[in-house]
Amino acid sequence: MDMDRAQLADFLRRSRERLRPHEVGLAAGPRRRTPGLRREEVAQLAGMSADYFMRLEQARSPQPSVQILAALARALRLTEDERDHLYLLAGHHPPAGRFAGAHVRPGLLHLLDQLTETPAHITNDIGDLLARNTMAEALLGCICSVREQDRNYVWRWFTDPTIRAVYDPEQRAEHSRAHVADLRAACVRRGGDEPSTRLVARLRAASEEFDELWRLHEVAVRRSGRLRVDHPAVGPLDLDLEVLLSPAEDQRLTIFTPAPGTPAGEHLSLLRVLGHDAFGPAAPAQR
Repeated sequence: MDMDRAQLADFLRRSRERLRPHEVGLAAGPRRRTPGLRREEVAQLAGMSADYFMRLEQARSPQPSVQILAALARALRLTEDERDHLYLLAGHHPPAGRFAGAHVRPGLLHLLDQLTETPAHITNDIGDLLARNTMAEALLGCICSVREQDRNYVWRWFTDPTIRAVYDPEQRAEHSRAHVADLRAACVRRGGDEPSTRLVARLRAASEEFDELWRLHEVAVRRSGRLRVDHPAVGPLDLDLEVLLSPAEDQRLTIFTPAPGTPAGEHLSLLRVLGHDAFGPAAPAQR
């Protein structure tokens, strides 16, 4: 399939110009001459260099990878039809199937953009991290340095001890069972598709604890809960967890709010100032 550089450049430019800063959680600022978003703003949202995005818009870049296209589709808040168009213009086949994965629904992204003071992230139904705000990174640490195939919360929970370190030891067994029961429900909904089957196989091979829990055949979709996080910079935070499911239940927005009657709200305010500097880089997971 050939790449149409001119049409790709035009589509990217027009998609960028249609967006307004407030729609992606950015301040408009003074003296904005460019309609819509600036190139460097799109590049920042997509996690790429401004120079690379400029070359894409000027029709002088090499063929972008599917990972780059997925990041651009999220940054530009494309619908699924627009995402597929982007892939085709770039010379790639669009992701196939209902659970194609990495394209975040625009409605969930809009909600995430508004949550500037509350930790929140978006995952798919099997736990792959699709998007998160800076408060979520400040609360739970950044896994941006982790390989893309390992940016899965269930995988990190059972293979990376540093992930559990910030959780109350008395709650860790409960969290483990909740992760496995929720994953079991998702796998059945998917009909045992390749991504969910591969993830379960990797987990059973890598974690004896996961394998034992998987054999229990417990099923429960996680919709709410309470957890305690012992943050290395601000101390313990008691948080309520609320999960908003997309209509197809294939993506979910998880919001962490202060538990009533606790000092967690004050600690989150301090965390907004500190950012995620208190965390070191994510540890490599087991293979």
